[in-house]
Order: sequence, then C-alpha cells, then structure tokens
Amino acid sequence: MSNILFTLALIPVAGLLIFIYFNDKKEKEPFGFLVSLFFLGMATSVTALISELIGTFVVATVVPETSIAYAWIKAMLIVGPAEELGKYAVLRIRTWKHKNFNYSYDALVYAVFVSLGFAALENVGYVVLGGGIITALMRMVTSVPGHACFAVFMGFFYSKAKYASLTNNKGKSAMFKALAIIVPIAIHGIYDAILMGAQASGETGVMIVSIVVWIIFLIALFVVSVILVIKSARNDFCIVTLPDEPQTQTIYRPAVMGTWTCTCGNSNQLNFCPKCGRSRPTIDNTWVCPKCGTISAYYFCGRCGTPRTTPVQQ
Repeated sequence: MSNILFTLALIPVAGLLIFIYFNDKKEKEPFGFLVSLFFLGMATSVTALISELIGTFVVATVVPETSIAYAWIKAMLIVGPAEELGKYAVLRIRTWKHKNFNYSYDALVYAVFVSLGFAALENVGYVVLGGGIITALMRMVTSVPGHACFAVFMGFFYSKAKYASLTNNKGKSAMFKALAIIVPIAIHGIYDAILMGAQASGETGVMIVSIVVWIIFLIALFVVSVILVIKSARNDFCIVTLPDEPQTQTIYRPAVMGTWTCTCGNSNQLNFCPKCGRSRPTIDNTWVCPKCGTISAYYFCGRCGTPRTTPVQQ
C-alpha cells in the first residue's frame, strides 16, 4: 500500500513537470540543472517548516488559535511567505546569472521545477504518512497543481525582471522582482486562507460558501496559469548577448530605425515588443531569419537566436 501511495503522491508532480518541460520549444534546459533545482526546491520545505513553526508560535501569543483572524494571518503572513520566499531564494541564487538562462520561457521552467520539488516532498508527507488514497486523489487536483500555478506567476515576473535587467532598466527590474515574490505569496495565502478561515468559523453555512468560493478561485487560477504558460512558450525569445561579440552586440541594442509602436500599443526601440513579443514590422534595414522566418532589425533573430548574415546598413 505504501508503494501505491508514494506513486500517487508523485504522479501529479511528474505530469506537471513534463507539461512545463515539453512546452519549452526553443531550447531545452540541461536535465542535470533542472534536477538540481528540483532537489533544492525540496530542501526549502525544511526552512519553510521551521519558519512556520516560529511564526505560528509568535502569532498564537497574540491571537487565539481558534479564531478566523488567526487562520487568515497564518495563511497570508506565515505559510505563504515561508514557502514562496524559500522558493524564490533558490530561483534567484541558482539561476539569475546561470549561462543557460538565455530564453524568456526558461524562467517559468526553473520556477516550476523548484516549486514542484517542494510540492513533491510535501505531498509524500501528507499522503504516505497518514493521508491515504483519498488525500492523494484530492491533492492530485488541488495542492500540487496549486504549487505549479504559484510558480508560473513567479516565473512570469522573474522572466520580465531578467529582461529589464539586461536592458539596463533597473526600475522595472526591481518592480518585477518584487512582483515575482508578492504575487505568488498573495495567491498562495488566499488559497490557504479561504479554507482555513472557513474551518475556524465552525459554521456549516460559512464552510459551504467558502468551499464554493475556493473552487471558483482554484479554477480561475488554473485557467490563467495555463494561459500564461502557453502564451509565454509561444512568445519565447532569446534574451542573451550574441556569442561572437558579447561586449558590444546584444539582443537589446537599440535598432537604427528608432521607435516603433506595436499593435498592442507599446512603443519601443527593440526588434520585438517587450510586452507581447511581436516582431518589428518590415522596413529598411530589416532581415528575415532563414531558420524560423521572423522579421528582425537586430544582429540575430530574437525568436530562435540565429545570427544575422546580411550586413547592417549604416
């Protein structure tokens, strides 16, 4: 029975990792690197547990443990931050300057592998150590996908922070780094707080309404997360310097044609829109990538990374 429970605990983790990994169409990440992120994510469960024990002890000295206020404080200010800050710390320390972080979608892959490392160990603990098959099946469609969703939002903003950093936009980079922390914490906190608050109320009516609200929230979270994954994978682009001339030629170097306005309304000087990923329209001094057909005004294709072969007109 324990082998069955162990397998059930890890099936959703494996399925979600495969989904995220194979949506990376441009350049797959090194397997060993992803495995290291997964196990580092597992390690954050230890720091999260310690932080949660300390946090709940402190809050319990001020707020009654059976109150709704305690449940919401625990979810929003203890559990969410303890778990998501640990994941972000691993993500930031291990990947920010890593040589393989060279495409925008990479951030989502990294974040999900870290988060599901945490979720895997947590799920095994809940299921194998007393939860049983019912718990395994419930968490298969709630908690594990929930952790993946938190990671998708973290990776989405983390990718934008990296992009802004490479374009020397320190203000935007700091903002997106903050969002990569705050948004997952908030979503995680709300996810836990709705049910924890309902349980603390002890009233049947409140619990029924809370469960309905929680299910709606969960469905919306799953839908938005899947859309973000698909959109990010579809608009994946190279974010690193040209290998032959790393000191001077970067994908973010302003094009010679000046500012253009994308169909989404964003104005910029790049060869593709940083907001939606669309390429600059064909005008003088542009070229078409022979590999993927993308129009570019840059020194290499912003979609697949192929270096430009035609000379730049001055």
